[in-house]
Amino acid sequence: MTLEYKNSVINYEVSGKGDALVLLHGFLENLDMWNDFVPEFTKSHTVIQIDLLGHGKTDCLGYIHTMEAMAEAVLAVLNHLDINSAKFIGHSMGGYVALALAELQPNMVSSVCLMNSTFEADDNERKTLRKRAIKMAQTQYESLVRLSFANLFTEESKVTYASDYEKALKLALQTPLQGYIAAQEGMMRRKNRLEILKNLKGKKLIIIGEKDNLIDKSHLMKKIEDTTIDLEVLSEGHMSHIENKSDLSYFLKHFIEN
Repeated sequence: MTLEYKNSVINYEVSGKGDALVLLHGFLENLDMWNDFVPEFTKSHTVIQIDLLGHGKTDCLGYIHTMEAMAEAVLAVLNHLDINSAKFIGHSMGGYVALALAELQPNMVSSVCLMNSTFEADDNERKTLRKRAIKMAQTQYESLVRLSFANLFTEESKVTYASDYEKALKLALQTPLQGYIAAQEGMMRRKNRLEILKNLKGKKLIIIGEKDNLIDKSHLMKKIEDTTIDLEVLSEGHMSHIENKSDLSYFLKHFIEN
């Protein structure tokens, strides 16, 4: 399905019946990343999968896609579907978008799961890496995407899940240059939203990988001490939907049913 939005197109899919569940993919991904989980989720929920700005079949809106701009695009889809409240699961960048949406429309977010994601802003080191990537993207885009994608997996996972890895890489390479740059710029500009997460009334879950080099696990755990934010740590890296599919499915099913 598509929605006309600001002289562009947002691509999304809707399936199932019940309370609304919104699935937001990460950087260099698209809504297809959720396909293995949707059959289970649709047993109890109306599932909405959305291609974020500059990803999948959704158009770009410029060379900076802030998390707020992505959240507004998601809200446009939900308003079009007459959805006033939903549960959200966001992988990596999708988690940043979910929190930006929670700040814009807190009543829309009944519960949220940050999957291999965080509430924190980029530190200076991460911002520097993003700036270098943006510069490199303009002349060596395919090589950069291959390198960026490889860094999301442990070496063992690239072998163990070789077929899934290659399939996901193929999708990543379909991300347009403009979408890559705009998302990097937007993630670099995002702010810390710990207070937004803490103040949400519904269930709040963070799922991270033990071997995920993009998330500082010990720092994150310290930040959520004495809060109502739950945390689950899986055994592998950043791509839990591939590397820890069975365990992830268990925790996500528990999250949406409680």
